[in-house]
Amino acid sequence: MSTLVLDGVSRWFGNVVAVNNVTMTIAPGVTGLLGPNGAGKSTLIHLMAGFLAPSTGTVTLDGQPVWHHETIYRQIGLVPEREAMYDGMTGWEFVLANARLHGLADPESAARRAVETVEMTGPSDRDIGTYSKGMRQRIKMATALVHDPPVLLLDEPFNGMDPRQRLQLIDLLRTMGASGRTVLFSSHILEEVEQLAGSIQVMVAGRHAASGDFREIRQLMTERPHQYTVRSSDDRALASAIIAEGGASGVRLERAAGAGSSDGAGSSDVLHVQASDYSRFVRALPALAAKLDIRLFAVIPADESLESVFSYLVDR
Repeated sequence: MSTLVLDGVSRWFGNVVAVNNVTMTIAPGVTGLLGPNGAGKSTLIHLMAGFLAPSTGTVTLDGQPVWHHETIYRQIGLVPEREAMYDGMTGWEFVLANARLHGLADPESAARRAVETVEMTGPSDRDIGTYSKGMRQRIKMATALVHDPPVLLLDEPFNGMDPRQRLQLIDLLRTMGASGRTVLFSSHILEEVEQLAGSIQVMVAGRHAASGDFREIRQLMTERPHQYTVRSSDDRALASAIIAEGGASGVRLERAAGAGSSDGAGSSDVLHVQASDYSRFVRALPALAAKLDIRLFAVIPADESLESVFSYLVDR
């Protein structure tokens, strides 16, 4: 098992600071690198892969510097976002050439396994220039896997893939992460990161904004109001009690859709609460309900998705 460590890493191009004093650890398993376009994700991946030298700081793999370290390069597989490829070659020739460049003992067998892994056996005898974007992504994935590296770095790997291809790649990355490989993929699509990554690193404007799984990141933001939708046996009485308790900065009652007669499941109102103090609210709500003999039917976080977390990190 391999671990990538970035310690105080910055990278600038002239007067442009692309990555600014980033410190993070990428451990075995699947890690998502989340951020908007221009956040520095691609630059960070190229630093991890040894394609760029840090302007300051260090990038190490199991304690060894990545930059200018040929042995380390053989332990890393990279799927770049850029589309530039050798369109006059077939997919098979491209993967085989990479296997030979790695000096593998049996490059043909290694290339065959990699092509099979990404389900490109059939189209592998076609010129890359005839491939769809999704097929190009998969053949790039095969070249990254051909030398069986313990570390896999993927820059926006789901771009251009159809739903079936995306599911196949998600399953493949999950399997690799579960087997002990260190897999990092970047994305600006929140659903991909939330569904696949066990750990998330968030980049915003070249800096490291947060890390953890998406719920852990969300709970760190105690200064940001949390939104809840509440259904109870007496929403109006509960709303008054929440206001009096002081843990909420806003409470709003809304008539439930289709309301007009009692359905036996409590009031026909829906209570929306903006909790200014997350910890205080989650402790106080059940106590208030018990004190007033009010039954709670539903307490639903309205902004617990990774999209909410990401929006907050970008805007703060």
